[in-house]
Amino acid sequence: MKMQSNIYAPITGRVTKLLVAPGQHVEAKDLPGDDRSVTAPDLHRHEKFRSRFLRNQRDVVVYLPPRYHEQPQRRFPVLYMHDGQNLFDGATSFVPGMDWHVGHTADDFILTGAVQPLIIVGIYNVGKARINEYTPTKAPRLGGGRADRYAKFLIQEVMPFIHQEYRALPDPRLTGMGGSSLGGLLSLYLGLKHPQIFGRLAALSPSVWWNQRVIHRFAAAAPVEPRPRIWLDIGTKEGPRIVPDVEQFRDILLQKGWQLGKDLSYQRIEGAEHNEGAWAQRVGPFLQFLYPASESTV
Repeated sequence: MKMQSNIYAPITGRVTKLLVAPGQHVEAKDLPGDDRSVTAPDLHRHEKFRSRFLRNQRDVVVYLPPRYHEQPQRRFPVLYMHDGQNLFDGATSFVPGMDWHVGHTADDFILTGAVQPLIIVGIYNVGKARINEYTPTKAPRLGGGRADRYAKFLIQEVMPFIHQEYRALPDPRLTGMGGSSLGGLLSLYLGLKHPQIFGRLAALSPSVWWNQRVIHRFAAAAPVEPRPRIWLDIGTKEGPRIVPDVEQFRDILLQKGWQLGKDLSYQRIEGAEHNEGAWAQRVGPFLQFLYPASESTV
């Protein structure tokens, strides 16, 4: 669909103006924790994107890389990320004022030549339904178990919409998915179940404890081919059992043929807690591992 004034007219949902106009100059005083002026990232919000599979609606925010509009013939890899309200804007994040700064970090790493230009799609969660949609099985007293239906929403509704509205590269090897906590669990589950669709996975502090570590058993038994490239991490101050659980999951991947430094990066971050501020620190490194500029599509 033809673009006019950087505002898109989607088939599903309504689009508002850019969260921040591309090219707009923002002073450092307006950005907490930053001591320099920056150019605001190019973000597009699609409001009330409705799903017939999940029978609900949510916002979707799309980040476009620098010079996207200057290269009309180029297509870009796409990274789909969960908990979209926490990624770009502190005003919408779970902890007010604490977001991942994905847009600014991606801009910085792309412009310095560390990461290849890519599109990042932030898919909002819908609050109380999050635990159901982000988990592969139903757990006693916790519920859950609708991850496969969420997969239909992502693969059959969100992805075709993105490919129609933006210049997305239709290459599964360069199509990624990522998230943290239950979003990390969801990314691992869907990525290992659909490796022919997702070739890059980012699992930050994944909730591998879910339902007596069911993801361990799933990963050990799943015939994963081709193997996606995986970023896996955990902070040492996230809980008493979580580090051994995540490292056990890492070992399952190693036993199945993943190789550290090649198609698997595992990071144990000393002192890191389970929150948006901690995950924000890992955005640049996981983008660089999953989408290094040396593998750019151009």
